[in-house]
Amino acid sequence: MAKSVDYKKLEKEYYIPSTTPSIITIPKMKFIMIDGEGNPNTSQSYKDALEVLYGLSYAIKMSKMSGNQPDGYFDYVVPPLEGYWSIDDGQFNGINGLKKDKFTWTSFIRQPEFVNQDVFEQAKVQLKKKKPNLDLSKCYFGEVEEGLCAQVMHIGSYDNEPETIRKLVEYVQQEGYEEDFTTRRHHEIYLGDPRKTNPEKLKTVIRHPVKKV
Repeated sequence: MAKSVDYKKLEKEYYIPSTTPSIITIPKMKFIMIDGEGNPNTSQSYKDALEVLYGLSYAIKMSKMSGNQPDGYFDYVVPPLEGYWSIDDGQFNGINGLKKDKFTWTSFIRQPEFVNQDVFEQAKVQLKKKKPNLDLSKCYFGEVEEGLCAQVMHIGSYDNEPETIRKLVEYVQQEGYEEDFTTRRHHEIYLGDPRKTNPEKLKTVIRHPVKKV
């Protein structure tokens, strides 16, 4: 039996960076995404967004059980949750503007290469049957080519990220780059579940868009 594709293991350079910052180019990938705003710790819309994202992602993964699996389907591990973050009154670099109620965010989960708009729409139909009270109107399918970035692994509480980000910013400047938040945003990839993991052991990939000076 073929092993499930696990993107975290297959593409470690994107998901398991060192605690030492590095420069990397991120290629085009497919995602299911939802936009929102507010404090993720208290916002019902954020909790609802995660339920929709995981619901759709697992509906696609488990399509193999219903006989409706898409063309080109292969078994895989659902990739981790990711998020773009900004603040409603300006650019956000992960250090400034830590008033969480001011956040605007996009939460998303990567999808395998065989997923397209039709597969996404079918997953919505299946999820709506299973959970009719979920609002699926805000989710969308798209491709993102993130491009040139600097990234680092942060280990610890989300509230302690600024210390790691300062190291990332210092590295970017030393290597002859500068952060580029003109059209791109602060990006986090969540490798741990805060409901089950001690805050000191949480692992979060922090990624910032950069350009050469």
